[in-house]
Amino acid sequence: MAHLLDQIPISLNVKKLPLAELEKLCEEIRNEILSTVSQRGGHLASNLGVVELTVALHAVFEFPKDRVIWDVGHQSYAHKLLTGRKDRFHTLRQYQGISGFPKREESIYDAFDTGHSGTSISAALGMAEAKKQKGEEGKVIAVIGDGSMTAGLAFEGLNQAGHINRDLIVILNDNEMSISRNVGALSSYLNRVMTGQFVNRLRDDLKAFLETLPGIGKSVLRFAKQAE
Repeated sequence: MAHLLDQIPISLNVKKLPLAELEKLCEEIRNEILSTVSQRGGHLASNLGVVELTVALHAVFEFPKDRVIWDVGHQSYAHKLLTGRKDRFHTLRQYQGISGFPKREESIYDAFDTGHSGTSISAALGMAEAKKQKGEEGKVIAVIGDGSMTAGLAFEGLNQAGHINRDLIVILNDNEMSISRNVGALSSYLNRVMTGQFVNRLRDDLKAFLETLPGIGKSVLRFAKQAE
């Protein structure tokens, strides 16, 4: 049986696959990562955890016109497999082999030489600004985990992104993990207030209710946003 992964020399080929084959592609990617990491070493859990996310990104966006920055660089194995490096993947982390991190010298699909971690939002914002200044098309996507969201640089990037309002997409991988379970007051607060599903649903329901109130609804909603 032919392997789907062998039929994807470039990212754009992912778009041609139906949903059932995308699921099979994810299985093949997992098997390839497991086989290679068991022999060469590397980061296993962090890569297995983003296989579906990576395939979804390649199914939706048009790389390399669009750019994706992995906040955790060693989470890019599936991305490498989908961007013409499957035949060299067995050289992962070996001398003169492919890097275990995104590397611009290695592929046009690697937008930023990411290590670990906290830099993705600021870097992506800079690229989005550069695209605007140069009149280039294409989206810029930062993929960041809730663990990395405790980094000061991530907050600086979000602050500036909100200020200059550029065309930037931030995907939050909210898996409640850093290298292990997240700890610390800031992480707990972010998880509870910013990314908690219950709180977000409650916020949306309250907003919808306030918008139905005649006369005072908009004023109360504006005050609630300021208080938040």
